[in-house]
Amino acid sequence: MRIEEIKASLGREAGVSDWFTVTQDLIDGFAALTGDRQWIHVDVDRARRESPFGATVAHGFLTVALLSKLVSQAVVLEVESKMRINYGFNRLRFPAPVPAGSRIRAHVTPNAVRDIEGGVEIAWGVTVEIENHVKPALAAEWLIRAYY
Repeated sequence: MRIEEIKASLGREAGVSDWFTVTQDLIDGFAALTGDRQWIHVDVDRARRESPFGATVAHGFLTVALLSKLVSQAVVLEVESKMRINYGFNRLRFPAPVPAGSRIRAHVTPNAVRDIEGGVEIAWGVTVEIENHVKPALAAEWLIRAYY
């Protein structure tokens, strides 16, 4: 999408990513990388017995880390720029956990576009859906900046 197309589609869904399976191996790798080895993420047997979710669940921040992959599948940004940066979030929530083995995908909506010194800032509304679940895994407004 070019900036003009993004501006013309504010508030309307711009794209949906492919489905992505969140495996236990991925969760374990994220736990090892971040040091967050809480049993609800890594102890399959205990989670099956004691967790209200009946299985291990992905870290919320793992879901956030997957946004780059998912959003780039949903929306191809056609902006000539020398660099793009993740500027942060205006809002970030985790309404539902992602059980290991679940498939997720991102729905992306442009919420705002504004000119900044040397570039443009885009506020993307992102919802990460969990297949066959009512509540999403993640709801956020993610800010991206592209510098010309």
